[in-house]
Amino acid sequence: MKQFETLAQIYRNSVVEFGDLKMSMYSDGAPGYTFAEFGKVCEQTSDLLSAYGIGNQDKVALLSGSCINWAVAFFSSVAHNRVIVPILPDFSENEVTNVLTHSESKVLFVSDRLLSKVSEDCCKALKLIIDITTLKPIYIDGKPLEEGAVLPGAGASALESPLQEPQADNLAALIYTSGTTGKAKGVMLTQCNITHNVLESYHFYPIGTKDVMLSILPLAHTYELSLGLIYPFATGACVAYMTKKPTPSALKEALPVVRPTAMLTVPMIIEKVYKGVVVPKVKKSKTLSFVNKHFHTLFCRMAGKEILRYFGGRLKFFGIGGAKLDVDVEKFLKKARFPYYIGYGLTECAPLLSGCSYKNTVPGGIGKPLYGVQMRLDNVNPETGEGEIVAIGPNIMPAYYKDPERTADAFTEDGWFRTNDLASVDRKGRFSIKGRLNNMILGPSGENIYPEEIEKVIKDQEGVAEAIVIERNKKLIALIELADGFVADVENFKKKLLSTVNSKVAGSSKIGEAQIMKEPFIKTATQKIRRFLYKDSAPTIEESQKKDADSKN
Repeated sequence: MKQFETLAQIYRNSVVEFGDLKMSMYSDGAPGYTFAEFGKVCEQTSDLLSAYGIGNQDKVALLSGSCINWAVAFFSSVAHNRVIVPILPDFSENEVTNVLTHSESKVLFVSDRLLSKVSEDCCKALKLIIDITTLKPIYIDGKPLEEGAVLPGAGASALESPLQEPQADNLAALIYTSGTTGKAKGVMLTQCNITHNVLESYHFYPIGTKDVMLSILPLAHTYELSLGLIYPFATGACVAYMTKKPTPSALKEALPVVRPTAMLTVPMIIEKVYKGVVVPKVKKSKTLSFVNKHFHTLFCRMAGKEILRYFGGRLKFFGIGGAKLDVDVEKFLKKARFPYYIGYGLTECAPLLSGCSYKNTVPGGIGKPLYGVQMRLDNVNPETGEGEIVAIGPNIMPAYYKDPERTADAFTEDGWFRTNDLASVDRKGRFSIKGRLNNMILGPSGENIYPEEIEKVIKDQEGVAEAIVIERNKKLIALIELADGFVADVENFKKKLLSTVNSKVAGSSKIGEAQIMKEPFIKTATQKIRRFLYKDSAPTIEESQKKDADSKN
């Protein structure tokens, strides 16, 4: 694979070298763009931006679900020395306003469905608002475009200076993430930060012109953006985009049509397949239960082939990232020889740091540093061998946008990026994550309590869909979201759960109380629970009952 320093180089190479090949398609089989067609549409869109004076390093915001024109908005910006500002579709109106204001975006590409999240003040402040479907302006200088209005002709330009060729260290993307801990940060990613991730990806698992990827994650998240859009674009692969929201029923329709050779997912998707399809079938069938009990490896291989058929039968790369995969599910996948690959990273790292495959992993591990990346453990506990992962490499951001304090906190004195993840390393140099440092709870006798370990035990219990463990008034409390369709006597359920869980964890990790959520947890784009929202209170059945009792008194 050629080595590129900028996204502009990738763009120009791909639209020429792969010109006649399919660059995109829809999940129902309808065609999208060829690479050459895509290039023409990007140039027309870039000319439109130039016609309204959107030039070098100007910020171009993008608020839309994943679609074929998402890529047009992206490359018409970054390949012409503009800065893209992707906004996650599930951001609230307030978060959208903060991103548009803080980033000083001049343009917004938006879907019709999400336009309602753009406040009137933001509409007035933007030079241009463009419909992502038609790629036509709908607001100019804060005013709705009048029907029949004449737009500038092709090639017209209101730029004060000509567009410059992007340089490796030029800002390419400004990505805001609420993460799981609160206030959003603007992650600054340069052209070479992102192109190095393409190189990492190729060394990790090479794809090419015969590959078809199915896109089911938000392109506004760095994981899908770097590995699910830019990487296949650079190597001539085709990407299929969902015509519907990627629900289990919609995926069941799309997979036999697309028959992907590669796709990116978060753990929740494969965990649902395992816990919602494989496990219930075993429990209902005496034959399968017998095979699973006495010929477990054979059962796993049989189940693995069935899952491959479910995903279309051609899958060779099933990338899992964004959160930690359930260890029991991973053990099954490994025995099943299902082609899963684990990727670990953060938005600040564009995002990949390390990875491993079903061929060389230890369940629960995140593998070794990828091409050009170095990782080490800092502040190692001599008793446990655990320390914080810090990393350095060409893929790591230079800073948070307009945030010098948090930038300084994010790096060590010698310039390594702090991940805030606690991990250990085995003799072969493979990393395994223990938990997040800012999630750690200090026990009454000074013990380090990692809620993720307790949550794993809780989520193994029947009827539990999701759970987090928090500390309130020096007591550990489990907040539990029940599985769909699960009905139980709540008090007996909690009593049994506490008894079972507390018999399996250390004394300092015993749960003092369990509470049942009234509604699903609010999550990030990669399906991690936004813990900070539940630190002090939560919409639980118990909280509602307490409020009702207080109001009567």
